[in-house]
Amino acid sequence: MSIGKHSAERAPHLGTLPAGPRGTIADVDGVSVGHCTLAEGALQTGVTVIRPHRGDPFVDKVPAAASVINGFGKSIGLVQLDELGTLETPIALTNTFGVGVLAQAQIRAAIRANPRIGREWSTVNPLVFECNDGYLNDIQTLAVAERHFDDAFDAASADVGRGALGAGRGMSCFDLKGGIGTASRVVSAAGRDYTVGALVLANFGRLPMLTIDGTPLGRMLTERAAAAELANAAANAAAHATADKPEQGSIVMIVATDAPLDGRQLKRLSLRAAAGLARSGSVYGHGSGDIALAFSTAYTVPHGADFVALPPLVADHGMDPLFRACADSIEQAIVDALWSAESVTGRDGHRRLSLRDSVPDLTQLLRHAAR
Repeated sequence: MSIGKHSAERAPHLGTLPAGPRGTIADVDGVSVGHCTLAEGALQTGVTVIRPHRGDPFVDKVPAAASVINGFGKSIGLVQLDELGTLETPIALTNTFGVGVLAQAQIRAAIRANPRIGREWSTVNPLVFECNDGYLNDIQTLAVAERHFDDAFDAASADVGRGALGAGRGMSCFDLKGGIGTASRVVSAAGRDYTVGALVLANFGRLPMLTIDGTPLGRMLTERAAAAELANAAANAAAHATADKPEQGSIVMIVATDAPLDGRQLKRLSLRAAAGLARSGSVYGHGSGDIALAFSTAYTVPHGADFVALPPLVADHGMDPLFRACADSIEQAIVDALWSAESVTGRDGHRRLSLRDSVPDLTQLLRHAAR
């Protein structure tokens, strides 16, 4: 195992909404993230765990909902989540072939904490999402094990790592190195300030589609390569990333907020993640599994309670600022994943260059395009 590195320099701030103090999903109080990274030769994969609060999510569940924007994905737990509107485990992210073993790890962890699960109490609903990292990672080795979930869980903190680490280690995005990205936005809704945070597992897109803050960066890079004006690895990547190739891959988008919302409202919030995804250049292609989940930390639902006390909820007509914050934070998190990732070589010598390694003049290029 290896601890993935990530850039200390943050991506440029997109939009006009302010970020929280960390600029990560952990700006929503109580949310923490941990990674376990496998980075050795042909193994380039890992596990990321998002904890919705500091306690036991089975005993104190949080309201949640998900939107399946394009269903080319292999997740576990969405059916019960859709029916009951609560999370009762941490959220786990990994590669496609690691979903089953992480679900089992979540079940074991829940039983250790609550031995009555499956006996006097109901069973537990594990929640696992995936993207296919098979280009860089030898996914057939089934390298992800239960202990990797435990390691990521134990590593969870408010200091959120980004880039090519955890579940993001082997991911590709716009024919470049993808991975974990995160962001936050602070808005006023119904007269009070709330935080919306996002974390993405970015593994989608073709280079000519890449758009950053409205700038068609991917098209610019492809045109550079076609004109032979950029004689480096970025040109080689662009030359093989023609616009007629289909969009492939997936993205998992996790949205957290401290705004008091119920499951129905969180479903509405999760759907706005698609707006941020579209801004990056995605068209949700046939082979792309695009799933968004939103949860609120404003209250919990005690296990086995006969009645649930809800705080006053934000009225639907007051949700527009939260919708905007969701779209902005998802867009920012995707750029953060690209900006933070390091270049990685994996299975059979396959290599993905990071955005910043591919385009040494990236900052100047974006600044010039914005004029």
